[in-house]
Amino acid sequence: MGEEKGGKYVEPGGEFTRDQRYIATRITEDGRDGYPVEPGRYRLAVSRACPWANRLIIVRRLLGLEDAISMAVAGPTHDARSWTFDLDPDGRDPVLGIERIQEAYFKRFPGYERGITVPAIVDVPTGQVVTNDYAQMSLDLSTQWGAYHREGAPQLYPEHLREQIDEVNAVVFRDVNNGVYRCGFAGSQEAYDKAYHQLFDRLDWLTERLTDQRYLVGDTITEADVRLFTTLVRFDPVYHGHFKCNRQKLSEMPVLWAYARDLFQTPGFGDTIDFDHIKRHYYEVHRDINPTGIVPLGPDLSNWLTPHGRETLGGRPFGDGTPPPPPAEPVDPAHTPLR
Repeated sequence: MGEEKGGKYVEPGGEFTRDQRYIATRITEDGRDGYPVEPGRYRLAVSRACPWANRLIIVRRLLGLEDAISMAVAGPTHDARSWTFDLDPDGRDPVLGIERIQEAYFKRFPGYERGITVPAIVDVPTGQVVTNDYAQMSLDLSTQWGAYHREGAPQLYPEHLREQIDEVNAVVFRDVNNGVYRCGFAGSQEAYDKAYHQLFDRLDWLTERLTDQRYLVGDTITEADVRLFTTLVRFDPVYHGHFKCNRQKLSEMPVLWAYARDLFQTPGFGDTIDFDHIKRHYYEVHRDINPTGIVPLGPDLSNWLTPHGRETLGGRPFGDGTPPPPPAEPVDPAHTPLR
């Protein structure tokens, strides 16, 4: 996503409502929206700080689409205008030649007034944004880009499980993925209380679901696991304190903590996580929640690598497929417990 540094996130006196109006253009095999699947044509703009962008990073890596869709990585913080490519030499993305993802939005929609968000996919030849509809984007990587998946790529959105995956995704989005934001950006005690109970009731439901099964839907990793993981991995470093989601830490919820560690230790998940970027984004950007901009030094991250024991539940992470190779775009070793 993208919000304003030093800006206002909290809705005074009310509930936080996420703007769900995204650019609905799709990149498809048949090119019906004017953007056909074509390797090398598109660039995925992300920030490793953002949970919604993190989904796309994981799915792209699991499916082996790195050579087909290049990736532009914005820095962890941004100003009122947009995410910036301040990690790149001269502060410009080397492929798109732009300083801000905003430039790609304005190139297609001059004066674009909605959120300048990541993840976004940009058409490299024109420099125009194609879509920022993050929920559809990750599904399309599975369903539309199959010709370019790596050998051994997992089935993240198999047809026979799609209805179940969609149902789980809908409640996880409402109560967990977006639920943590509804706690953090609540503008009244009443709004916060409601969001808090909704979040932890759903985490209790997930605990029950995952007690006897290794993954959320079926016996392999699916899109549902990707979407829950990117929230869980941010829970203790950010949401527990910064967003007041503090009934318990993730590390105090045994089933979900073991589930999250299982995924973290699975190639394609933990190796995409940059804890430094995650903490800097939330604590530096949300100044109406954290006015000093001080970034906490904790928590200790070494516990992410402790044994999880989930393999006793059976299940095969990649089904008939194989793990992805080591990442071509690794996280800074100082920003992760993985070595």
